[in-house]
Amino acid sequence: MRLNFLVLSVVVLLTGLSAIAQSPAPVVVPAATDSTPAPETAQKETDDPAITATIELLQELKAKNDEMLRKQQAALEALDQLQKDADQIRIFSKRG
Repeated sequence: MRLNFLVLSVVVLLTGLSAIAQSPAPVVVPAATDSTPAPETAQKETDDPAITATIELLQELKAKNDEMLRKQQAALEALDQLQKDADQIRIFSKRG
């Protein structure tokens, strides 16, 4: 009985080791491709007017945004000055 168990355990052990020792699946490496894009001069020529129009539009939007930021900054400074004036009035009203 012990001999059967010993033989069976050795067979199982050897089977497990043979399964581990098998070579792994081969690694497939994709073929190298040319990474430089083909020249697209025809498309660049058709895109130039669209690009320039877009750039001009963005410049106009930037100018409008800058003007709005200047107005907002002036409004904030005016509000800060009003706050300071109100604080001074409160201080003087407590003294008097």
